[in-house]
Amino acid sequence: MSQIKFNVFLKTVVLHEKFQRSVSGHNTLRRAISGIMTTRYYWITASVALLLAGIMSYFYLDIPVALWFNGLKETGFYRTFKLLTRMGESQWYLAAGLLSFLLLRKTKPAVASTGLLLFSSVALSGLAADLVKFLLGRARPKLYFSETIYGFDLFHLEHAWISFPSGHSATAFSVASTLCVLFPQYRIVFFLWATLIAFSRVATTQHYLSDVLAGSLLGAASTAFLYHRYFKTPSHALIPSKIR
Repeated sequence: MSQIKFNVFLKTVVLHEKFQRSVSGHNTLRRAISGIMTTRYYWITASVALLLAGIMSYFYLDIPVALWFNGLKETGFYRTFKLLTRMGESQWYLAAGLLSFLLLRKTKPAVASTGLLLFSSVALSGLAADLVKFLLGRARPKLYFSETIYGFDLFHLEHAWISFPSGHSATAFSVASTLCVLFPQYRIVFFLWATLIAFSRVATTQHYLSDVLAGSLLGAASTAFLYHRYFKTPSHALIPSKIR
């Protein structure tokens, strides 16, 4: 009788352990799916919101906003943002990212990997922006000021016809998103800085508001894609887990 009770007890323990493993595996899978769905929901929501904002801006805000800022060209406000907008030029970040990777990949691999992410995201967003600029051929605000030309005319390489999307905005948000990987506690500061640079493109009448919205989304999306595809997963291990 004691042997039977012991065998029953042993089977009960085994079944309980199997059940616990099953529950644990289910919970892990559920958390993983939940994380993926949350990320996708965030990006889908943000993309749709910016798309709708861009469409509304194109029809109702782009021209009046550009005209208003054009009236400030002789002010200190304009001169300030004319200087600030240079921080959105991609060459500074491409050089810094590439040099960080080449010089520190053996001694400080974490910093080097982040430098590679910075270089890659700025390059990807910049190339994507240039391709869309050429394909869509949107007139810059200066064409509206001089000839009241507004809208798109496909396949242009001239500077006056490559307004959409804003390359400076794409660069700024690529950089801000990359810095958020290293220092997530300062993400608000980084995105405020990126927003200021993006705003400078409207303040200096180099772009319409909708150009800036599109460029900002492109920059953030480029970094997110590269990070989750190549820099986050353990199989690549380009960025150590201690800074993820």
